[in-house]
Amino acid sequence: MKDITLNQAQEQVDKWIKTVGIKYFSELTNLGILMEEVGELSRLMVRTYGEQSFKESDKGKDLGDEMADVLWVLICLANQTGVNLTDALQKNFEKKNLRDGERHKDNEKLG
Repeated sequence: MKDITLNQAQEQVDKWIKTVGIKYFSELTNLGILMEEVGELSRLMVRTYGEQSFKESDKGKDLGDEMADVLWVLICLANQTGVNLTDALQKNFEKKNLRDGERHKDNEKLG
């Protein structure tokens, strides 16, 4: 699979939802699903990089797949609410550069 842009991802998710998925779940339902997916990602991260041990049901889970599940639902919410993720991410970089451009350089905890 070739690389895709955020705009292309938004278009492809929208097309899939409207054909295979029939229609979008409501925004609040998708928010709940997003929280579930973030929880699944968190569980895997804690077991992979933290101190918790794996349970039998955790084995075989793929970190990339869990991240993609989170991204998928986030894209659904962006599509439903009219957010262009490319524009939003570019504005977020600008905000972070203005706000945090020097802040982290002076953080002794990061040195």
